[in-house]
Amino acid sequence: MKIAIVGAGWAGMAAAVEATQAGHHAIVFEASRAIGGRARALNGILPDGTPVTLDNGQHILIGAYTETLRLMRRVGVQPEDALLRLPMTLLFPDGQGLRFPDWPTPLDALAGILSARGWTVADKWSLLRVASGWQRQGFECETSLSVALLCRRLRPRVMAELIEPLCVSALNTPTERASAQVFLRVMRDALFGVQGGSRLLLPRLDLSELFPQAAARWLTQHGGQVRLGTRVASVLPQGAQWRVEGKLFDAVIFATSASESARALENSAQAAPDSIADTICQWTRLTRALQFEAITTVYAWGSGAALPHPMLTLRSHAARPTALLAPAPAPAQFVFDRGQLGGPQGLLAFVVSASAGEREALQAQVLLQAQAQLGLRLQAVQTIVEKRATFACTPGLQRPAQQIAPGLLACGDYVAGPYPATLEGAVRSAVAAVGQAGPDPYDSMPRRTKYKESAP
Repeated sequence: MKIAIVGAGWAGMAAAVEATQAGHHAIVFEASRAIGGRARALNGILPDGTPVTLDNGQHILIGAYTETLRLMRRVGVQPEDALLRLPMTLLFPDGQGLRFPDWPTPLDALAGILSARGWTVADKWSLLRVASGWQRQGFECETSLSVALLCRRLRPRVMAELIEPLCVSALNTPTERASAQVFLRVMRDALFGVQGGSRLLLPRLDLSELFPQAAARWLTQHGGQVRLGTRVASVLPQGAQWRVEGKLFDAVIFATSASESARALENSAQAAPDSIADTICQWTRLTRALQFEAITTVYAWGSGAALPHPMLTLRSHAARPTALLAPAPAPAQFVFDRGQLGGPQGLLAFVVSASAGEREALQAQVLLQAQAQLGLRLQAVQTIVEKRATFACTPGLQRPAQQIAPGLLACGDYVAGPYPATLEGAVRSAVAAVGQAGPDPYDSMPRRTKYKESAP
């Protein structure tokens, strides 16, 4: 088959690699001049004028990202070299919190809970009791439940030092609005799924080199193409095929953001037959209904600045304008020492998940938070606000389907699936899209054979 893939982010490049590996010919169309989408490298400058490579948001992976790790290896990136492997660690600057030992799954989680620093016996018992209930129920719950309601029997310290950081990092949605069912799926796969699923994998390479750039090189070496600076405004059905940028393809996979995919498909519906236009319009309406959350990454530098660990959890709280004598806002939930991850010494990355507010205000608040919680006076290097970083992963959310029409599909972290908006969710969606694009849903004969005679 000849497959057009629109978008050269992680989902698009994963789809291209998977399609090529399956024997198809893949061409990737990317509107910008950069590969990687919302998880890519950026150029920055330190206060002393030194050029530095940053990321469009600090990301982490975990051991449960099995498809991402598989495709990284496929394109020649060795995770053992590209990623710093650590046990699950949620330690605060004062040393309190959790750190799992490097034990087999799920003994690492059990030991980590029992040895949590600063937790009372009652705190630990409440988590073990509630988590065992989740396991007995197969990590399933009512789709209408929020994470806050799911965890209402946990003690406040457990909520503040475990559930809230995990929820906002995985779902990018606060616990009172986050889907309990999706949260449980993440917990199941990370803590009780594959061996080492809970391990933190911190990138030592920039996010472009970690997979998308390597995938682009691999793709061209195996007969595929990546066409940068080519915006696909619409696709047109022609018989059993689709016309993209003047060429006919057996299948088209949209791997751009939800809004970009909806925009192009709305244009496509105007020239499509009614039967196809109706299904496209239904898909775009559902996609347009998604709500989004922002993520802010504040890069800051200080001479000699360093953390005791590559990653620390911070005590985070938002501004409360109605409260008297409220503490200063502390929006960041995590901080990363880029100097321990292959970057320049003294460079730290602060992550504000589900962020709200203006860039300048968030940056100022994070610098004050660094001084208060880390004892560091830092200078801002660059602050990146990704306003539509992820969809709001709310209870009962209906996400758009993978297949839009015969031969027309979408992939990305927002399409229907069990995972939240993560790199692994995007990659798994891409792999699934290629699988659906292969056979004709109306015939067991491969599409490339069935439609060969009708192709001009």
